[in-house]
Amino acid sequence: MPIGFLSALAAYWWARPTAASWLAGALVALLGEGIRVWASGHVEKGREVTRSGPYRFVRHPLYLGSAIMGVGFAVGAMTLATAVVVALYLCVTLLAAIRTEEAVLEERFGGEYSAYRRGRAAPVSRAFSFNRAFVTNKESRAIVGLAAGMGLLWLRMQLG
Repeated sequence: MPIGFLSALAAYWWARPTAASWLAGALVALLGEGIRVWASGHVEKGREVTRSGPYRFVRHPLYLGSAIMGVGFAVGAMTLATAVVVALYLCVTLLAAIRTEEAVLEERFGGEYSAYRRGRAAPVSRAFSFNRAFVTNKESRAIVGLAAGMGLLWLRMQLG
């Protein structure tokens, strides 16, 4: 069974959300999704070393947004066990993704990516693109995932 599926089952099993924890968690998760949308509206995956929008400040804003969404879910669930499962899942998957992505970017863009990693690449001015975020990069899938996750957490709260 995939690690994501097992992690989700464990997280929901141990979750004990309240209305207050769910609302607080949803607000945190929305902040994370907002960062993801901002990043998705700037990134040209596989075509360049993106240096506009949140990429001026953070090398992996999509992963940062996902991590914040995970924290939001853990806050909403309101149990230490769920928080541990979420933290372990995010550490394993995001660190592996970052290592893989950085190796690919280093191979594809070489010195340009190295300069960006060291903070020596000049930022690029590019306007946010709704089309890039939601059509090209399909950020709507993350929004649907967030809604489903928080919806299931709400259902868990209702069922006790």
